[in-house]
This record gives sequence, C-alpha cells and structure tokens, in this order.
Amino acid sequence: MVSLDDAVVARLDSQGSHFEVLIDPHLGQAMKNGEDVDLEDLLAVDEVFKDARKGDRISDEHVQKVFQTSDIEEVVRKIVMEGDIQLTTEQRRQMTEEKRKQIITYIANNAINPQMKAPHPPLRIENAMNEARVHVDPFKPVESQVKDVMDAIKPLIPIRLEKTTIAVKLSADNYGKVYKDITDFGVIKKEEWTGGGFWIGLVEIPAGMQGDFFDRLNNKTHGDVETKIVD
Repeated sequence: MVSLDDAVVARLDSQGSHFEVLIDPHLGQAMKNGEDVDLEDLLAVDEVFKDARKGDRISDEHVQKVFQTSDIEEVVRKIVMEGDIQLTTEQRRQMTEEKRKQIITYIANNAINPQMKAPHPPLRIENAMNEARVHVDPFKPVESQVKDVMDAIKPLIPIRLEKTTIAVKLSADNYGKVYKDITDFGVIKKEEWTGGGFWIGLVEIPAGMQGDFFDRLNNKTHGDVETKIVD
C-alpha cells in the first residue's frame, strides 16, 4: 500500500458528482496502460472521496447510485481508467525522466546506425533527443512514443528500427543451457538438428541487441558456440 505522502489523487466527474481516490502514481499509470495491478498496492486508503485532501468521503449509497456497484475495486478501476491522475511537479518530473530512460533503452535495443550496421550507444540517442527537444509524455506507453522520437532525431543521427537474423550452431549440451536465453532475445524462425548432433537455428532479434546476444551465448557456453549474421 502506497503511503499518504507518496499518493496522488485520481479523480472522475460523473453524473454531476466528483469522485477521488488516493493512489500510487506509477501503479495508476500502469493500470491505465492495461497492466494488472493489485488494489492493495494501488490504494493509500480504501475509500472514495469527494475531496481526498480534506478527507471528505462520499457515502456508499451515492457510490452505488452512480457506479451501479459498491465493489471498491470496480469503482477505483473506473475512476482511474476514465478519470485523471493529478501529479505534483516533482512527481511528473520523475515519471517523465523514467519514461525518457525507457524510450532511450528501447531505441538502443531495437535500432541501429544503418551506415555502420551497428547499434547507437544510449548516450548518443539521449543527446540527440535533447538537441531535438523531444517531448516525452509520462503517461503514454513507450511504444506509442517511439515513432515521434525517431522522426525527431533522424535529422541528427542516422538511425532506423531494424531486426537482424543470426544463425546459431550449438552442441546438444549447450542447447539446453541457452535455449531460453535465445527465446528471451528473439524469435526462432527456423531450427534443425544435424546428423552430428548439433542444433542449428535462425534467430531474429532486435538489431540493437546483437552485442548483448553474442555476449550471453558466449558466456553461457564458454565460447563453444558458432554465430553468424545472415542479414
């Protein structure tokens, strides 16, 4: 349960009445984004208010009349999903900075410099975003903001979102050690076992994660793996 000091107000106006609940701002946004959120973690107080800061509660009867239910979870979900989340200036700054870092990480993992066929370091992407004065919305999902960010920084650095296919050859022993790692990184497009007992697969991964992919396989197999970029 979030503390009262860290909680923010989520509010909704419905049928001429005003409803507020005190929630964790991060979990409230996660709920808006469609993620499963535990009500006990979300709420600071299991109450619905007319004015949360004054502690002015709304009667259960009025909640039932407007929402057609007295189930606190359903009521809170409706307020959060259909209403507004009020952030302090500092909370908005922190959430914006967190979302900016998530966008930078996403682009660094999924994009490359098409001239060099290599990923851009996160710092280069961050500097380009700063130079382009990119606006980050703390409430929108990362994926929905990537296109606008890419359009803004393309005039400054050569960059494009791209996937790459890598051929991987493993012994039977190493196959069991790294198969989950391979599927965590990408999608196996084709696979087969050779007569000599080796597994060969074509794996499609985000282009920006090539280095991490190679490092993971080499570390897990102690270098006993063959890889080749095929496109």
